[in-house]
Amino acid sequence: MSHLKERNEKNCLNCNTEVQGKYCHVCGQENIEPKESAWHLVTHFFNDITHFDGKFFNTLKYLVRRPGFVSTEYMLGKRASYLNPVRMYVFTSAIFFLIFFSLNHFDAKNVKTDVNGKDVETVKKMDSATFSAFTKKIHGKPMTRDEFAHYVDTVRKLGTFKIAPGNYKSKEEYDSLLKAGVKKHNWLERRLVYKQIELNEKYQRDGNKILASFINALEHSFPQMLFISLPLFAFMLKMLYYRRKNFYYTNHAIFSIHLYVFVFIALLLAIGLSQLKEYTGWHWIDYLLIITGAYIFYYLYKAMRNFYQQRRAKTILKFLLLLIMLWILIAILFVIFSLFSLLNI
Repeated sequence: MSHLKERNEKNCLNCNTEVQGKYCHVCGQENIEPKESAWHLVTHFFNDITHFDGKFFNTLKYLVRRPGFVSTEYMLGKRASYLNPVRMYVFTSAIFFLIFFSLNHFDAKNVKTDVNGKDVETVKKMDSATFSAFTKKIHGKPMTRDEFAHYVDTVRKLGTFKIAPGNYKSKEEYDSLLKAGVKKHNWLERRLVYKQIELNEKYQRDGNKILASFINALEHSFPQMLFISLPLFAFMLKMLYYRRKNFYYTNHAIFSIHLYVFVFIALLLAIGLSQLKEYTGWHWIDYLLIITGAYIFYYLYKAMRNFYQQRRAKTILKFLLLLIMLWILIAILFVIFSLFSLLNI
């Protein structure tokens, strides 16, 4: 409620309806004087933030401590005390991906080049006799250190970078083979070959740069991948509980949103623990990371048990079936988004 003075006039400034009381019964606008001070704008802003924080932390408390409880409350119509599920999903996902992308950026320099099963740095540290014997195996005769360095640079350049059959130097060469009928490729094969040629030309056949660009593009598709998976996850729940006529698709969707919000929070905790381990070197943090990952699966089981109110045996069976369906869904989405990312780098 605003602290501004109520207007003497009884027409709504928004829809011009006659106002009965302090609020318009048609559009809900408060019938107050439109002139407001800068101080009122500031206080109104902080009141909104406080109101949001209060609902957010109240929802967060029950979401973490009582799996399935907030979804049940929403289904029963008890919603005033909790933050809207969609708003909470948008807020937590935005925070998660902001932190995730700020800490994760794949660099081509981080790609290790292996030569005959050995890391390049390991080979460089070999003594002269071991180095000569090793390079003789891969080259037919012993190599000098400079020759090996040149060989490694050649290996790094993926002249045979393949996402499609063949290794064509240019589009003109490939088009001529298609025109002559030497190659008969379908639409997808042609698209992949063109992309293969384009990437080798764009990155001068440097496999490290191609890989780094692909991984970065795939990472930035994760928000879309999760967003698409959410309604599909709700649909899987709908199939598993199709006999529960009192549960509509919307109920499964709300349950899914609350689950995703919890997963974001758990992953933020895992990121924090990983950063703490990197900073301190404490290896016991690995156990906390394992516990955090295991608790996500336990949380899903408990949320299903509490929300759908079925016996333990039935819930465990449906929990396992849901995991199988989820892994299949993740695999399909990963392939689709990997292909999409590759075609758009």
